[in-house]
Amino acid sequence: MEATGIYHEALAYALFKAGAKVSVVNPAQIKHYAKSLGTRSKTDKKDSQVIARFGVTHSPRLWQPEADEIRTLRALIARFEALDKDIQRENNRLEKVEITATSDEVCASIYTVLTQLEKERQRMEDLINQHIDQNPNLKQDRKLLESIPGVGPVVSRLMLAVLHSRAFESAPQCAAYLGLVPIQNESGSSVQGKSRLSKAGDGKIRAKLYMAAVVSTKYNSDIKIQYERLLKNGKAKMSALCAAMRKLVHICFGVLKHQQPYQQQVFI
Repeated sequence: MEATGIYHEALAYALFKAGAKVSVVNPAQIKHYAKSLGTRSKTDKKDSQVIARFGVTHSPRLWQPEADEIRTLRALIARFEALDKDIQRENNRLEKVEITATSDEVCASIYTVLTQLEKERQRMEDLINQHIDQNPNLKQDRKLLESIPGVGPVVSRLMLAVLHSRAFESAPQCAAYLGLVPIQNESGSSVQGKSRLSKAGDGKIRAKLYMAAVVSTKYNSDIKIQYERLLKNGKAKMSALCAAMRKLVHICFGVLKHQQPYQQQVFI
């Protein structure tokens, strides 16, 4: 089946519990595969045929459900981030009404909503920390991740959820899942396009990793040396930061795989 937001999950879990072999595939892969077959029309019947044919010809990896503690962690994080967005929206509204001198009643209403949202956000953050602390493996892995300079509480819990949600075989595979691999656009000597990130994964996670990478270029010696070397070699600042994001993911994968705190590889 295709991954369809959250709508495929109930069926995937039901089939898995019933003993079926399930594969969940990125819809972009199915779309490009359909184009390669010359399929022009799009109907439920044709889509089903394309998915079935893709399964036969490509033998996609079997899907495994997440552990219950990871599903709970991801749900808590998603709720926390939703509250964070709501707070930002209310702050934007407050700024607008303060500039336009709207009535005191409107300002009071926004302050009331903001107060409740901030309380709930704090409660949700406490629940996330409690959930991690109550699971020894998650607690240990968070400690390992936070041993990496540049990785704080926010990024550590996000990477906990990511790295435990899939059976990644390698660090590059995890980086690809997060959309951090470069895509080149070259052909002979006539086409020399700029490389760009695939951006195939969750953009919210990449945004958090971007800020962590900026900090890491100052305080993580391994990433700092790579970043400065790329700049010296003529790479654009953004390209060097993308490489820093990718390296940070590799380091996160490494400390969890080997169950060892971060140890810098280079000394400055």
